[in-house]
Amino acid sequence: MDHNHSQTEDYMQPEDDWDRDLLLDPAWEKQQRKTFTAWCNSHLRKAGTQIESIEEDFRDGLKLMLLLEVISGERLAKPERGKMRVHKISNVNKALDFIAGKGVKLVSIGAEEIVDGNAKMTLGMIWTIILRFAIQDISVEETSAKEGLLLWCQRKTAPYKNVNIQNFHISWKDGLGFCAIIHRHRPELIDYAKLRKDDPYTNLNTAFDVAEKYLDIPKMLDAEDIVGTARPDEKAIMTYVSSFYHAFSGAQKAETAANRICKVLAVNQENEQLMEDYEKLATDLLEWIRRTIPWLENRAPENTMQAMQQKLEDFRDYRRLHKPPKVQEKCQLEINFNTLQTKLRLSNRPAFMPSEGKMVSDINNAWGSLEQAEKGYEEWLLNEIRRLERLDHLAEKFRQKAAIHEAWTNGKEEMLMAKDFETATLSEVKAILKKHEAFESDLAAHQDRVEQIAAIAQELNELDYWDSPSVNERCQKICDQWDNLGALTQKRRDALERTEKLLETIDQLYLEYAKRAAPFNNWMEGAMEDLQDTFIVHTIEEIQGLITAHEQFKATLPEADRERQAILGIHNEVSKIVQTYHVNMVGINPYTTIAPQDINSKWEKVRHLVPQRDHALMEENARQQSNEKLRKQFAIQANFIGPWIQTKMEEIGRISIEMHGTLEDQLNHLRQYEKSIVNYKPKIDQLEGDHQLIQEALIFDNKHTNYTMEHIRVGWEQLLTTIARTINEIENQVLTRDAKGISQEQMNEFRASFNHFDRSEAEFGRIMNIVDPNNMTVVTFQAFLDFMSRETTDTDTADQVMASFKVLAGDKNYITAEELRRELPPDQAEYCIARMAPYSGPDGIPGSLDYMSFSTALYGESDL
Repeated sequence: MDHNHSQTEDYMQPEDDWDRDLLLDPAWEKQQRKTFTAWCNSHLRKAGTQIESIEEDFRDGLKLMLLLEVISGERLAKPERGKMRVHKISNVNKALDFIAGKGVKLVSIGAEEIVDGNAKMTLGMIWTIILRFAIQDISVEETSAKEGLLLWCQRKTAPYKNVNIQNFHISWKDGLGFCAIIHRHRPELIDYAKLRKDDPYTNLNTAFDVAEKYLDIPKMLDAEDIVGTARPDEKAIMTYVSSFYHAFSGAQKAETAANRICKVLAVNQENEQLMEDYEKLATDLLEWIRRTIPWLENRAPENTMQAMQQKLEDFRDYRRLHKPPKVQEKCQLEINFNTLQTKLRLSNRPAFMPSEGKMVSDINNAWGSLEQAEKGYEEWLLNEIRRLERLDHLAEKFRQKAAIHEAWTNGKEEMLMAKDFETATLSEVKAILKKHEAFESDLAAHQDRVEQIAAIAQELNELDYWDSPSVNERCQKICDQWDNLGALTQKRRDALERTEKLLETIDQLYLEYAKRAAPFNNWMEGAMEDLQDTFIVHTIEEIQGLITAHEQFKATLPEADRERQAILGIHNEVSKIVQTYHVNMVGINPYTTIAPQDINSKWEKVRHLVPQRDHALMEENARQQSNEKLRKQFAIQANFIGPWIQTKMEEIGRISIEMHGTLEDQLNHLRQYEKSIVNYKPKIDQLEGDHQLIQEALIFDNKHTNYTMEHIRVGWEQLLTTIARTINEIENQVLTRDAKGISQEQMNEFRASFNHFDRSEAEFGRIMNIVDPNNMTVVTFQAFLDFMSRETTDTDTADQVMASFKVLAGDKNYITAEELRRELPPDQAEYCIARMAPYSGPDGIPGSLDYMSFSTALYGESDL
């Protein structure tokens, strides 16, 4: 394989004479254009296309990609379908990338030159493709590619004395080389003995024509191209000759034998390489495990969280970056081992035995030790990190709690030593005392925090926290300050309680005033809100309920006035005490913001709103009385009209079923009935008027009737529709009777059958298909009557008419105009002649008419 690869690289190297050849002999370019175009088309035709100009038709890259797919049997990347230059360059680059992916080095050939239609570069690219896909794989007696093709030509033409192939240019000018190769493989195609060396045109044309006709090798050059050139183009000749090689390569037994040997050797080489790869991979993996386990077993602790975090980060890198490739290597090692053993077994080779200590089981055991060490290391890391996290957490918790406590105590000692209560009023003293009580509660709540601070400091000492001295100093300062705050708090409470007793009497009166003024004030505000609240009622019962509630409210007003006077009396008593004892009463009542003037003002507002509420309730009561009258008025009429409509509907139903008298008698009866119904319309209109009044009054319900105006309207419309439909049905029955000649007794019999018919399932299905063709599941008497008339009367059918025409035609399948005019009245004969289509049967004569389709068309509209 390496030998072939080196030869491939040799012949695939850039040819220095490429540009120089084209400059020296333009005829070569012409030959290459012709040969390369024919070669490309020989493959493109398999895809149903071809090229005309080699430098133009490959510019968009589409046919170039198609060519590569055909000759390689592989799929390329999806091409760009755009018309812009960038799309074309993208397609050509995909083709060039595919060529390069086959081991071909493309030198000085770029997508831009191909897209620009550079003929020289395009020819160079096609030559590269020909080399790779048509010549590279040629192998003859240890030679390949160009040399192999030349050797093949020499071997095949050796028996022919007048043929001497030494190259791919002048050795082929006389045409005998092409003829000899064909004759060697297909002697029946060429009479080689008749060929002359001095007649190259005949030789070349014979070879090219035979190849094109029998070998499916397209004509890639003309005889003039070769004979008329001192030195034919080597690449064109090689391309042409390679087509002959591939056409005859199936007969190369020697090549098959050589390939078999190469295949056997390749299997051995591949197996040996797999063994070497396994040994190396196993050695590297075991060495990595040997180095890694001691690192994972190291349990030296760190004193700082940062150092432990670094260890954790290193472990994560190991897990994320270092171990996954080794897991892949271990998996690949097992895959390679199994693949190698399978290949050895399939190729009848002995099983592979790795070096001592490098068996798959040895590696699995070493890997298990690694996993165990890794698990222990991870557990240790997490425990250490938790320990350091606990220390850091405790230290941070101590700092936070200490900072919060110190912020809270800031200014508290100055506040506790203040003498602000000595010049304060009773309300201020009460407020100060309440505030002090709140502070005492706050102080008690902070007792837990102080104890927590001390406990955390103790735990940090026990865990040998590195900054314990500063923690202890701060904790001691907090505890000393806490004891001082407790003593100052008790001292201030004693002073406040002494001052409070001096103003207790006034304070009790203020408190009593506040306790009674607040609910009374709330009662007045609620009363004002209720008295001004808008109400929406729909019934007399609802407005009566509101009036009753209002009367009950008015009955509570005297008691409320007595409460108001009592509250004002408390306030007057406070004023007397202040005047008598000269108490400093700066400020207002601390327990309420409700002043006596506020109470009096709201009381007057309540007294003013009561008569307004009386008037509004009386007005609404009158309106509800009027609405109730409208409801009853509507209900009386609706309760009469609704049943009347139902009764009429039932009567019409009975009339349509019962058979009294002739159809004309029934029709007259129904029309008189219809007139009486229409005369009832004014009562409906009157009810509509009452309904309009109810709507204008915004009345939405009526307990006196279950009928709505919509019910009445729908019933009335149904009544009118039913009587009209019933009359129409009787009229249709009259038309059917007269048209079919049905007697009154038959009509009565049909009606009785319609009301009571019961058939077998098959017969019932046949009838329903006729009388209910649309599957409406409803059968009218008219449809049933049509069916019964068909069943019981003699009616012409299309078949009968067709048979009649056949009699007139003398049993022929067509009829003539003369026969129609002879047998039928003139107007009917002309009617048929004008509408009958010409007869198209094989037995027809000129002027013959098709009476069959005419007969079918006559009954096309009525065919059930």
